[in-house]
Amino acid sequence: MGQLHITNTLKNAIKNNQLAQAFLFCGPRGVGKTTCARILAKTINCENLSAETEACGVCPSCRAFLNGNSFNVHELDAASNNSVDDIRSLTEQVRIPPQAGRYKIYIIDEVHMLSQAAFNAFLKTLEEPPSYAIFILATTEKHKILPTILSRCQIFDFNRIKVDDMAHHLAGIAKKENVTYDADGLHVIAQKADGGLRDALSMFDQIVSFSNRNITYKAVIDNLNILDYDYYFKVTDHLLNEDIASTLLVFDEILVNGFDGNNFITGLASHFRNLLVGKDTATLKLLEVSEGIRNRYMEQCKKTSASFLLTGLNIANQCDLNYRNSKNQRLQVEISLIKICHITSALNLANTAPDEVVKKKPNPVIGNAAALPAQTPVKQPNAVVQTPSTPTIPAYPAPAIPTIPVIQMPVAAVQVQNDAAPATFQAAPPAKPKILIKKLLNNGSLIPNLNDLASTSVAGEDNAPQYVSGDMKEHFSSEDLLLAWNKYAQDILKENKMSIYTLMHANEPVLKDNFQVEVIVDNRIQENLLVHEKVDLLNRLRVELQNFKIDLIVRYVEKNEKKQLYTSHDKYQHLVAKNPNLDDLRKRFNLDLS
Repeated sequence: MGQLHITNTLKNAIKNNQLAQAFLFCGPRGVGKTTCARILAKTINCENLSAETEACGVCPSCRAFLNGNSFNVHELDAASNNSVDDIRSLTEQVRIPPQAGRYKIYIIDEVHMLSQAAFNAFLKTLEEPPSYAIFILATTEKHKILPTILSRCQIFDFNRIKVDDMAHHLAGIAKKENVTYDADGLHVIAQKADGGLRDALSMFDQIVSFSNRNITYKAVIDNLNILDYDYYFKVTDHLLNEDIASTLLVFDEILVNGFDGNNFITGLASHFRNLLVGKDTATLKLLEVSEGIRNRYMEQCKKTSASFLLTGLNIANQCDLNYRNSKNQRLQVEISLIKICHITSALNLANTAPDEVVKKKPNPVIGNAAALPAQTPVKQPNAVVQTPSTPTIPAYPAPAIPTIPVIQMPVAAVQVQNDAAPATFQAAPPAKPKILIKKLLNNGSLIPNLNDLASTSVAGEDNAPQYVSGDMKEHFSSEDLLLAWNKYAQDILKENKMSIYTLMHANEPVLKDNFQVEVIVDNRIQENLLVHEKVDLLNRLRVELQNFKIDLIVRYVEKNEKKQLYTSHDKYQHLVAKNPNLDDLRKRFNLDLS
């Protein structure tokens, strides 16, 4: 089944009498290698070949083969007969010419299981075989066979059988056996077989007995413990509607039915892949499903965007990678589903929000958040000072930000009192959150522009709010910089970011000209960590020091002579490099680093 490139070649070789002395059939399990070898052995010695180069089945040679008592066909299982003595016994038989028929055929299955000595004993016979001897070798692992053996064989690579071909073959068997069937059910069996017809036939027999000779889609998914397509179509609809509650309820139902969370998330990724494939008519043939399921995919493809599917695939893939190591695996899947639910809102926000209000977080390697162009603050005409003795403080209009259900940004009017004369200002802009949407998506975090922090609150809750203008350039000393630097490091420590805290504690900043802050690190890992933290760190430093011209420069120096702090892991790796036996000792006694 599904190996026309091999069967046509062998038919032409038999018809033209150009048979090789040795054949090697290799490919995945269950695709028909051994069966093809037996059919070839039967056809070679047939006395009355048909016009299609098929064995007649009625001549003495064919009847002897069908009865299993042919003296011209010998089959050896190398998995259980892989010694030198077994091969020597086979070579002794090769010396005896056939008593009836033209050829003696030797089929060696799982030939890669032969020992090195057995291969060497077989090599001489394979190099100079008698004219009447033909060897047919079959294996699933061609790379384990000696090159000297491969060079003396005609190699035929068997392909995985396509789902449609397998389903069509199962339908033919069902008709012959008077078994009623559902096309969707046969397609599920073919997909579950993963290209192996032998596995498909085993599942087919099992389901025939289970369903009392009535193969339905429901019977197949129940017997093979497969998640129904309906679950994935239903979950995708809820995700598109941003219905978190319904999505989590469907996932709970799947867990109650005994399915594994990892099985569900990988199936959801496959579902997104099928939707992405179905959006283009050129790739529609890659959907290996029945016609009914294909129509459902086509219908749901119209509701989804490519951006949604690509982002969902990325989130599902990350969940699959982290699932095994997660202590709360159910929560891992639920968080991923919630993230996918918010993809539509995030994409709409990125498309509709002004560029000066919301920007995507730059790539930590390529982008430089500090290099973004500064925004010119716009004065509001209504901000009129009533008393000449009071300095004019511009009021900035609150930017129009799309409404997001989980983020509220209230705007409140602020009054500033003066001893000489009270001055009432317009509604001051709200203190922007440090991060508008932090890691809503795995690879597309949306954050506010650093230079848009034109008015940021720097006062405590008990004091009257004070605002820093976007063009402020307050001078500060190195001591002020170090104080703000250490304060941020302490806050990072409270968030359990030990790597960043250790890095900031060990590498003090240096104040350069034009408010450039330089940090020298020892390796690329430290450089990447600091670049990742650069946006939040710059935000804090600019607000704390009331200077929006501050820029952070991370410089990597390979041979840095300054002292550095080593963690326990670094010390251990240094010791293992000197004595590798130390690692074996740790593993043997199950020791931990302290």
